[in-house]
Amino acid sequence: MIKKRSIFIVFCLSFIFSYSQQYSDIVDTRIGSKGDALACGYSFIGACYPFGMVQFTPSFFSPQRGFVITQLNGAGCSNFGNFPVMPLDGSIKTSPFDMNSYPKYSSINNASAGYLSVEMKDNITSNLTVTKRSGVANFIFNKSEKGTAIIGSGINSSDSKYIKEASIDITSNYTCEGFTKGGEFCGTEIPYKIYFAAEFDRPANKVGTWNGRTLSDQLVSKGKNSGAFFTFDTSLKNEVNYRIAISFVSIDNAKKNLAAENLNLNFQEYMNNTKSVWNQHLNKIQIKTPNKDRRVQFYTHFYHSLVHPNIVSDVNGEYMGADFKKYKTTDYRDHYSSFSVWDTYRTQGQLVAMLFPKESSDMMESLVNFAEQAGGYGRWILANFETGIMQGDPTPILIANSYAFGGKDFDHEKAYKYMYRGAMIPRLNSQKQEIRPYLTEYINNGHTFASMMLEYTSSDFAIAQFASQALEKFSDAEMLINRAQNWKNIYNPEIKWLNSKFPNNVWKNINHDWREGTYKNYFWMIPYNLEGLINIIGGKQVAEKRLDSLFTRLDAKYEEDWFAAGNEPDFHVPWVYNWINRPDKTSKTINRILNEQYNSGESGLPGNDDLGTMGAWYVFASIGLYPVIPGVGGFSMNIPQFQDILINLPNKKELLIKRNSSDGFTVKSLTFNNTPHNSTWILWDKIKKGGTLNFEVIDKSNSNWGKEDKPPSFK
Repeated sequence: MIKKRSIFIVFCLSFIFSYSQQYSDIVDTRIGSKGDALACGYSFIGACYPFGMVQFTPSFFSPQRGFVITQLNGAGCSNFGNFPVMPLDGSIKTSPFDMNSYPKYSSINNASAGYLSVEMKDNITSNLTVTKRSGVANFIFNKSEKGTAIIGSGINSSDSKYIKEASIDITSNYTCEGFTKGGEFCGTEIPYKIYFAAEFDRPANKVGTWNGRTLSDQLVSKGKNSGAFFTFDTSLKNEVNYRIAISFVSIDNAKKNLAAENLNLNFQEYMNNTKSVWNQHLNKIQIKTPNKDRRVQFYTHFYHSLVHPNIVSDVNGEYMGADFKKYKTTDYRDHYSSFSVWDTYRTQGQLVAMLFPKESSDMMESLVNFAEQAGGYGRWILANFETGIMQGDPTPILIANSYAFGGKDFDHEKAYKYMYRGAMIPRLNSQKQEIRPYLTEYINNGHTFASMMLEYTSSDFAIAQFASQALEKFSDAEMLINRAQNWKNIYNPEIKWLNSKFPNNVWKNINHDWREGTYKNYFWMIPYNLEGLINIIGGKQVAEKRLDSLFTRLDAKYEEDWFAAGNEPDFHVPWVYNWINRPDKTSKTINRILNEQYNSGESGLPGNDDLGTMGAWYVFASIGLYPVIPGVGGFSMNIPQFQDILINLPNKKELLIKRNSSDGFTVKSLTFNNTPHNSTWILWDKIKKGGTLNFEVIDKSNSNWGKEDKPPSFK
């Protein structure tokens, strides 16, 4: 009787949650689109498709150039920003040159998932949407007789000095095509090559090109600061529609991408189709809350989690490999790029694997293929290039995490081959970037630069988990788990902090060798053996005092010693309280972070979103489940932010997370399918088939919940 009643309740809640929900309209892409330096989300406001090939948007870095068709979400330095298009009133009489002289959009009409509408100079309205591999624009000019659209080819969001080649060819009075080669990422030159094909829905009265400061009637233009213009008669019909598709392989493939998604629809129909796809994706997590502001934040951050990695294979399956050869995927796969792995392995990869195992599997296969073509895994992959950005060996962690949480359909043997080689063989390169710098020192001495080493130990542990789970290579796993304990070699017992050493084992200055953080930020980055870390400093009381001190503030910059809500090495630290029998402080701290560091304004993120990393952190923190340990399918728990959360899992399973209405931070009891669960840790295998997690929350702090059954640590 109880079982039937529970099923009925879940069914009713599912119906309530799903009824008439337009999740795409809840999303506000302006969140995180402004801010200062490290406290900026660097999120773009334009239109994209879930994991889609194009991002049609004003560039964060050069919004005055109109609307680009490629852009990373949340990357804190200039990137991509190819083939900008700009509608202008009247005809043009001088060269647009670098397209820097135009004012940016004046106001935003709508910025939601899959749709952007902005007002521009001269009362021009620009509406943007996308398909899986193309951008769609609707330009509404004022009542003047002429309107012009300019398209930059030798121009992107970076300094044009990085562009090596560019060309644009007007093939008719309503079509053009071209390519560009060269750009930058975080100051590093990235000579990717990208092609495009574009078309308008009606012929122009006048066409031409520009090169540098020269405007001409020629139909072809080459080089930096080049582009084309199309001038239309807008006296009777003031709307012009525009479509553009890209390819990293060829112009011919860009044309194929454009043709394949030419559904002969009007702009509204294209937009509705894309919004429908976004609704299907965002429907995976349904929250019930009267707080409209928190609902907007939640679905915007969830949306950010589903932008990257993005497809780079064409409709015919072809893509450009890391060895600069053309490859073709199998019929059922897409090939992906834009892997900000040092960031995404901590949160976003697990979320995608849980909810979208097919896409996660394709992403992992893409990484394996990249490793085979490049010689090993990269840390930060842009297009078909390993940029070498950040440190450590994060891709094995991402792959192990994806496997542990459901993204399993990829070549395990080949995946492990490149994990193991990168971890064991010094001076191996992924393209021109060394996979594990100072690996010889790490192997021979048991230590190297502190923050780099902590990344290596986490990677070793994750590889061990993958070796045992996916391939039953238990001896390899044991060796790597033991090597992951090398973190003890940089524990300085005199000061009781992790501390870099010279190769001769002499301690360095405590402030040396920390990348984008301090020794206090990095101290807790032993997520696989927190019990060992806590014990070595003197036990739970000492650890609690140290944690409390870190959380005196939440907005640390790189050189500051308190908690950094916007910086990855700190992301898991609020959940460390669960390892010292203070789950109430875990929930209280997370609640502080969500309320003090996030909001629904344009500056609503405390740091770079980093291709969905912070978005996924927000989602996990809100639903009360956080994947702390690399390569291990499980969650450290906190009190969820909403009273009812319905997660639509693969294979039509549903996980319902409930809490009572109390605003307290203490869990009196937790049940899963009406059975008591007394630990702050829960396995993914336990909940992945669905059921109900029910939190009973109280205002007091005298509960024994979560204090007897310890969360795991691996020694």
